[in-house]
Amino acid sequence: MNDKLAPFDVAVIGGGPAGYAAAIYAARASLNVIVVEQGMPGGQIATTDIIENYPGIDSISGFEFGQKLQDHAAQFGVLNAYGVVSSIERTSDATFIVHGDPDSYHAKVVIVATGASPRHVGFEGEDRFTGRGISYCSTCDGMFYRGKEVFVIGGGTAACEEAMYLSKIATKVTMVVRRDEFRAPKGVVDRMLACENVQVRYETSITHVDGDAAITTIQFKNNRTGEVYEESFDEGSVGIFVFAGTNPATKLVEDFVDLGSDGGVVTDEDMATRTPGIFCAGDMRSKHLRQVITAAADGAIAGMSAYRYLSSH
Repeated sequence: MNDKLAPFDVAVIGGGPAGYAAAIYAARASLNVIVVEQGMPGGQIATTDIIENYPGIDSISGFEFGQKLQDHAAQFGVLNAYGVVSSIERTSDATFIVHGDPDSYHAKVVIVATGASPRHVGFEGEDRFTGRGISYCSTCDGMFYRGKEVFVIGGGTAACEEAMYLSKIATKVTMVVRRDEFRAPKGVVDRMLACENVQVRYETSITHVDGDAAITTIQFKNNRTGEVYEESFDEGSVGIFVFAGTNPATKLVEDFVDLGSDGGVVTDEDMATRTPGIFCAGDMRSKHLRQVITAAADGAIAGMSAYRYLSSH
């Protein structure tokens, strides 16, 4: 492991929309900034086929969008590094060492933007068809299912709200609820059930999906009787939306922050945590809407907050 201890003003952990927005805003304020990303530029968004809901951009692939974020940051002198960050150490002079492999970095401020990942249900074929019939975000991907049939897995408030959103797009929405009731409040459930094209299969799970380029068969299980049955669909005519919650990636900062009821980091409106000099932005925060645009907005705020913090210290 090499230690790059000549201090940066700001070390950004995570090269997604939040991380790069933070880096761009901090660098434009004449700060010396490094972004450390463990995968591709763009983070999780780089695995998205098409982005169609970012204002001013009609359509762009996630991979291309991630590359544009990195290129834009580089124009302002942001240094890009790749590696896995294992821990953050606060030094005696209230600066930080970002420990990673292969390199570690010394910084006066750390902005953490490690994102969140959707919880997978774990049925056979889920990973194979993610992005090809299985989605975890109706706001992101709902429009691809206009005039088609969709199944929504989940029984909480988020699943019900997403089903209502999809009911305006798809011809038929079927809720797949593993228990005999919803976890969502009755008022939310009642509003959802008032949608004419929404129906519910209680005590049901999806156990297997199959197909070639897209899903053509879905296997269901009745959780009460144990009965397993299969339904067939024309290729490209059906989608599955999974809303089993998200897992904010907070492990790096758990010793420095407070966590909200959703597992995300609690910050103030400036993206500051309870530890001076550590800011968090994007989907790892405790928040209601996790989208590319809200992540970028968080990052912009964090970048400027880092500038103000350093100016006052």
